[in-house]
Amino acid sequence: MRASSSSSSFFFFFDSVSSSSLVSCALVMALSSSKFLKSYGYDLLLGSIAAFYVFTVPYTKVEESFNVQATHDILYHRHHIDKYDHLEFPGVVPRTFLGALLVSTVASPVILIINLMHFPKLYALFAVRMALGCIVLSTLRLFRLQVRDKFGQQVEAFFVILTTLQFHLLFYCSRPLPNIFALGVVNLAYAFWLKGKFYSALNCLIFATVVFRCDILLLICPLGLELLLTKSITIWGTLKHCIWFALVCIGLTILIDSIFWRRLLWPEFEVFWFNSVLNRSSEWGTHPFHWYFTSALPRSLLAAYPLFLFGVFLDRRVPLFIIPVFSFVLVYSKLPHKELRFIISSVPIFNLSAAIAANRIYNNRGKSYWKLLYFMMLGLLLVSLGCTAITFMASYENYPSGHALRNLHQIGHLANHTKEKWVHIDTFSAMNGISRFCENDFPWRYSKEEGIPLGELVQRNFTYLITEHPAVNGFKCLFTIDGFSKVRFQPGFPPISMIREPKVYAHGNESNKDDINRNWPGCFS
Repeated sequence: MRASSSSSSFFFFFDSVSSSSLVSCALVMALSSSKFLKSYGYDLLLGSIAAFYVFTVPYTKVEESFNVQATHDILYHRHHIDKYDHLEFPGVVPRTFLGALLVSTVASPVILIINLMHFPKLYALFAVRMALGCIVLSTLRLFRLQVRDKFGQQVEAFFVILTTLQFHLLFYCSRPLPNIFALGVVNLAYAFWLKGKFYSALNCLIFATVVFRCDILLLICPLGLELLLTKSITIWGTLKHCIWFALVCIGLTILIDSIFWRRLLWPEFEVFWFNSVLNRSSEWGTHPFHWYFTSALPRSLLAAYPLFLFGVFLDRRVPLFIIPVFSFVLVYSKLPHKELRFIISSVPIFNLSAAIAANRIYNNRGKSYWKLLYFMMLGLLLVSLGCTAITFMASYENYPSGHALRNLHQIGHLANHTKEKWVHIDTFSAMNGISRFCENDFPWRYSKEEGIPLGELVQRNFTYLITEHPAVNGFKCLFTIDGFSKVRFQPGFPPISMIREPKVYAHGNESNKDDINRNWPGCFS
């Protein structure tokens, strides 16, 4: 009886301990999860949106071509520089390899697994873009933490909300543009600026200017002048801290890039000479002086555009951060060739001002005047969400040749595998979605030779063509890929429709009956 009682007591004690342990473990896990979300929840939110853009719109355009091809060549050709794409297609001006080296290093463990598993090379493009996105968003995190320390958690929350509802910053943060590499470094400069480490901020901007984008000089000048006028720095201190760093940066880019380009070279100096001294950038189109303020900033900031202007008047600390960045955009407006990506590094500071305004409106929403502003702000946020959705749908349709090559691989691989299949990619297609990451191994071979007359293509014995031309002598049109054309407003719901039209055509050589007689979709244009 006592033994039975002891036994039952033991099991009761054991069950109690086990239950307590499970509850304790659950509490510890919940607390750990809570702490993790508190520390990295915003990063997960921003990162998940950026990742969504990567996986839904993986292809790249001509502006990204140098860095995406350079990253591919570093990963796959390594020290065999004679096989690198830039030696055959150098572009208008040379660019640095330092950004591509950084991204390749970060992505290389994932690329190794992809190669071992024999996954398509397109998976490597996902990995490369995700690596770049992580780098840029990690520097944005450092800036955001300084926003929290200086302005409070609510301002940080609104900063994240505004960034989330904008399209361009998170869409572009994983795209291998020189402007995006510079953005990562500029984010660091902003973080040091808010923290009061002014010489470190200037050094970050110097690095971005010397290595990635010479136009960041237009941001260094007004910021440096403001820091001098507010006695945050001195001329002697600037010379002591920054001159040697600038020389090291110049030496680094000359050393690395001269090896890859096989000549003595400082890439950004040549870019500066081409764009600013010779003013050749205007050959790629011009916009009026006000374009950044009436088109680029409203599209990139959305709800944050009126809010950032309002924020300047609500907090006396804000103008000190806005004036240098606003001056950067203002001076940049004098250059006739304009693109939104040129001023994307201004977005985080404008978002900071907008977040301060949004926080003030939210905190005073109970008052009559502020209540109206609060409802207007909610309306602006909804409009931002709608604009971002529309812009995403347009961007999804904006890389037609990448989709064309993928479809060609999917259907064309069913044919004879022992015979090489040569695909000629014309200039338009190479600029609108195709990179070396889109290529497959044997039996596929690719040509991007420029300047071949349409009548001579059939004489080159290409198996397939991916081209902007709907008809080519000696070839049969196999399928077309539609691309974004324009947005049309219409009565009813939805009030907006996306107009698509044929952009890229895939043709098969008529002499290869086995290939062109397969189950192709056909052309309907």
